Amino acid sequence: MLFQIDAASRAPIYRQLAQQIREAVARGRLAPESRLPSVRDLSRQLVINPNTVARVYTELERDGVLNTRPGLGVFVAQPRNDLTKKARKDRLTALADQFLTEAVHLGFSAEESLALVSERMEKFQFPQPVGSH
Repeated sequence: MLFQIDAASRAPIYRQLAQQIREAVARGRLAPESRLPSVRDLSRQLVINPNTVARVYTELERDGVLNTRPGLGVFVAQPRNDLTKKARKDRLTALADQFLTEAVHLGFSAEESLALVSERMEKFQFPQPVGSH
């Protein structure tokens, strides 16, 4: 997996890296149980401070995206549903509201916004409903 840091971006380096890892997992480019590079290796590859990589790994572990196995490394975590269905829905609703607010301010219609979401959904791996094969 190749990550990149955009030095010209206004987004902090740790946020860029965290987003790239989250997106790689969501798109299926990093499968559950995939091993990530060590903090030292990734910091060398990206030419960034090792503390930045460690911060990203720690944040993503706290969020359940990654897990650390002492002596073995950092791995993509299995998807988990430790939040209640209502809590997960509330979190997704807040994010949808942010997206829709931006869509309105950018002048997109409801139809254009829905078409964009449909188009983008094809690029992500969603969990299969229980009972489907």
